[in-house]
Amino acid sequence: MFCPKCGQEVSGDADKCYSCGEPLNNPQAPRQPDAGAPAEPVQNNLVWAILTTIFCCLPFGIVAIVYAAQVDGKTASGDHAGALEASKKAKTWSFVAFLCGLIPMVLYAILMIIGLVAGAIAEQPPAPPAPFNNF
Repeated sequence: MFCPKCGQEVSGDADKCYSCGEPLNNPQAPRQPDAGAPAEPVQNNLVWAILTTIFCCLPFGIVAIVYAAQVDGKTASGDHAGALEASKKAKTWSFVAFLCGLIPMVLYAILMIIGLVAGAIAEQPPAPPAPFNNF
């Protein structure tokens, strides 16, 4: 074991450095958090990507699946920033796929309602003619 202050080698059971007197086992010293460990797990958004691929828009959903599949690999390799970026892109492409599926469905429903209303108006019988008076 080495002294963190002066770098001299000391025995493992020593309380202080023999050279500089630095305490080696200082329980009051705050521990530094591990810089390699991410603060929170990264969501991969894979479920949303798959659902939007199946139900909404296939091309954009596939792009979302590709980005969502990259998240876990980047997290495992320690690339937390890359995992966050891939997660963000997967979420964005899932939303784009959702909108590309939702907008045509809403337009179709509106056009069907307009067609039904127009058809109901056209099928109404004409009003009876006014009575003829020769006075």
